[in-house]
Amino acid sequence: MSSPNHTTVTEFILLGLTDDPALEKILFGVFLVIYLITLAGNLGMIVLIRTSPHLQTPMYFFLSHLSFVDICYSSNVTPNMLHSLLSGHKAVSHAGCFSQCLLFIALVITEFYLLASMALDRHAAICSPLHYSTRMAKDICVSLVALSYAFGFLNGLSQALLTFRLSFCGSREINHFYCADPPLIMLACSDAHVKKVAMLAVAGFTLSSSLLLILLSYLSILAAVLRIRSAQGRRKAFSTCGSHLTTVTIFYGTLFCMYLKDPSERFIEESKVLAVFYTFLSPMLNPLVYSLRNKHVIHAMQQLVKGNLSHKNAVEASVDLKLAVSVIK
Repeated sequence: MSSPNHTTVTEFILLGLTDDPALEKILFGVFLVIYLITLAGNLGMIVLIRTSPHLQTPMYFFLSHLSFVDICYSSNVTPNMLHSLLSGHKAVSHAGCFSQCLLFIALVITEFYLLASMALDRHAAICSPLHYSTRMAKDICVSLVALSYAFGFLNGLSQALLTFRLSFCGSREINHFYCADPPLIMLACSDAHVKKVAMLAVAGFTLSSSLLLILLSYLSILAAVLRIRSAQGRRKAFSTCGSHLTTVTIFYGTLFCMYLKDPSERFIEESKVLAVFYTFLSPMLNPLVYSLRNKHVIHAMQQLVKGNLSHKNAVEASVDLKLAVSVIK
């Protein structure tokens, strides 16, 4: 971590999105609301999927893990950012920066392959409905999720170790609102060629391989749907994929712009704007997209609300009965 004529860096300074105190207070309110919506939406989705008998299918199993990853993903960045916006304290320890960098990369890659697994699920459901239960059996779904987490965290650890093997000297200011790889590389005073190549290779492979699985799945789905003679049948088949395609478009679009370019000062400034979309907006929008456009989720919500109301009414009736008995006595 240190080099012969340089002191060891023990902390970094995150410059954030702005240095205007008035604007920082506004941004604090905006991002706090987004974070609370993200937590409520994704936790609600997990609880709904785990408690509703109508949502015990592979698609919602993957969706519950997607919601969990989105919670971790947002929580990795947002609390520290909110603290710095409110207090003005923008320093982050060396260990804290390492952890944030590791978790960010790991969770992003995990989400790539969860989205790819969801595409495979839609492919099996539409293209091979008679074999769906065997092709997407519980052990297969668990294996796909486990591999997504394992591949994500192994890559996150390797990339973070490569980054923090570099020597940092001079400026400690990271031109971002979290410990991201590209601006960290800009601070290195040692040769970062190996790290840059590794970063582009991992980003290129994970983006392209997961997206290739999604594209091939949807090409097969499109071919299968076009063979359906009924217009209503085609609409029904496409509707089961709409939410997933929306999530994929938002997530992959911004990340392609972020990681498949060589770091530069101009690019770092542009990347901060892009990072707002996939760090804050994507985790917030995912549960909204899946709940507002999915009749099964809406039905499960209605059943949950009705069940809670019925339980409340039963409790109130029991209390009224006890009061009536006590009056008679």
